[in-house]
Amino acid sequence: MRIARFTTGDDPRFGLVTGDPSTGDDLDVSDPDALVTVLAGDPLYVGIEPTQEQVRLADVRLLSPVLPRSKVVGIGRNYAAHAAEMGGEVPDEPLMFLKPNTSVIGPGDPIFYPRQTQNLHYEGELAVVIGRICRDVPKERWADVVHGFTIGNDVTARDLQKKDGQFTRAKGFDSFCPLGPWIETELDVSDLRVQTFLEGEVRQDGRTSDLIFDVPTLIAHVSSVMTLLPGDVILTGTPEGVGPMEVGDEVEIVVQGIGSLTNKVAAR
Repeated sequence: MRIARFTTGDDPRFGLVTGDPSTGDDLDVSDPDALVTVLAGDPLYVGIEPTQEQVRLADVRLLSPVLPRSKVVGIGRNYAAHAAEMGGEVPDEPLMFLKPNTSVIGPGDPIFYPRQTQNLHYEGELAVVIGRICRDVPKERWADVVHGFTIGNDVTARDLQKKDGQFTRAKGFDSFCPLGPWIETELDVSDLRVQTFLEGEVRQDGRTSDLIFDVPTLIAHVSSVMTLLPGDVILTGTPEGVGPMEVGDEVEIVVQGIGSLTNKVAAR
């Protein structure tokens, strides 16, 4: 199922996105045949309860499919080639950092270029959405705590990351965590293609099979440190090819089996 959070001009609602069955996993946000079946409430808390109301996907504005109540957990240097391009060693265990939930935006929302940086980078990633309160999750039971998967952009002020020696400011500005377009609840994430396009040109092209620490390992590791809450997001790391964005640029991230997430960079 694809679970979207959307608005038609009123309060945000949740819905199931369906399209022409012939398109399969290639359903796109611009699909003219796509429909949204409105849900009774937030599925994280009331479950999947479809109503009789349907709206055309083309007539809604998609929002971030989840607003983390607590946190976004990022994972650094989780592709060997990306670790090499950043001049770092492959870590012995997952390298964690936090992004505030105020950094989250949705599809089509602007990524604001802060005045404090001169080197703003995209980082396309597979994102995991947690579905229940959990801690110390055994690796073999990772799927029990997952609500689904979406696409993330771990926007980073690279010069501030280097200057500060840690990640909080560099990755924590408002608008630095685009998520979307929806949550896919049933997906084999062991070998998905992850691509980033800047102004239509491919800049990143990797596969989740190249993750140093796979999704089960990440969930087990993160939950051994901190309690995860419904709606928390884990960003799984970015492939090689990170690079700068400028004001006016459009960045699109495509993850196989989910769809695409597009945002433009705007002056703050």
